[in-house]
Amino acid sequence: MKAMGKTRRLMAMVTGGAALAAALVAPGAHAAQVTEGRTASQEAAVRGLLPEWRLTGTGTGARFRGLAAVSRTTAWVAGSKGTVLRTSDGGRTWHDVSPPGAAELELRDIEAFDGRRAVALAIGEGEASRVLRTEDGGATWTESFRNTDPRAFFNCLTFFDSRHGLAAGDPVDGRFRVLSTADGGRSWRVLPDAGMPAALPGEAGFAASGQCLVSFGAKDVWLTTGGAETARVLHSRDRGLTWTASASTLPAGDPARGVFAVAFRDRAHGIAVGGDYRPDQASPQAAAVTGDGGRSWRQSATPPPAYRSGVAWLPYSRTAALAVGPTGTGLTRDGGRTWRTVDPGSYDTVDCTPDLGCWAAGEKGRVARLGL
Repeated sequence: MKAMGKTRRLMAMVTGGAALAAALVAPGAHAAQVTEGRTASQEAAVRGLLPEWRLTGTGTGARFRGLAAVSRTTAWVAGSKGTVLRTSDGGRTWHDVSPPGAAELELRDIEAFDGRRAVALAIGEGEASRVLRTEDGGATWTESFRNTDPRAFFNCLTFFDSRHGLAAGDPVDGRFRVLSTADGGRSWRVLPDAGMPAALPGEAGFAASGQCLVSFGAKDVWLTTGGAETARVLHSRDRGLTWTASASTLPAGDPARGVFAVAFRDRAHGIAVGGDYRPDQASPQAAAVTGDGGRSWRQSATPPPAYRSGVAWLPYSRTAALAVGPTGTGLTRDGGRTWRTVDPGSYDTVDCTPDLGCWAAGEKGRVARLGL
């Protein structure tokens, strides 16, 4: 799950969760803890099965690019026209908990600590970029940050734990701007940019899935870029004070191309996805992998066939992950080296939880939960 940097302790695996994890790992592949609580007959029964998205009825036409999965039963989505929905019954019912007066806002990211506490990011130039926070399941919201710099434009949020988090925006004065909170999003401050590498000409971030800024553990965080001659991934080991930048293999050289999302299963192993978001443009190199924390990236041998905007590792697996985009969902069973399309539906973002609750969200109110 994105909340708290995907670092909450792994929950005890239930039989159903073990079956799902096993189904997403190739026969013979290693999956961390995947055999716990699962019999040989159960393993044999799920080998070769493919994941299936099960759409839920949200009752809205909003486009949801913000998604925070809390568990198999609880999730939040945030999207266009200031829309925020929450479910606590696995998607059977969704509650509209949109902030009052937010209809003009574009909510592109949301981070949730549980079913009651969440932090949402609105994007845009100047005062359109805001942070909103709720502690009562969306019954009431508090605006905890409003951008007053007309040059700034914020794209993504991430939290390391329930107190410490960051928000990242496009470059200002030649360097990416980063906000920091140490009180769960109640207050924010702009971090000094002395430790931030200079941005490349035309370089910016993409507010496409809430995954252009992701964290793992107590201090590691990665920021993705595009729009320049090289699409890069920036990495900080100290909660955003200092950064290093590395070139990816993903398409670049155009404002519509770059790295749109990353996911890390530990401090070393990550997957980057993106490409060219224009539907009439090909994205032949839409995924890459790293085994050294993002210092270097290798192009996927068989990448997804088109642009992908969101990616998530499957819990308990060292090899399985999902990548989503407007033209379908891709599955990898070998750590991102090869991908195959397993669902043609349009989704913008994906998120998984330690109890094997995987969710996806996108256009026209589409929100789905993974099943078999």
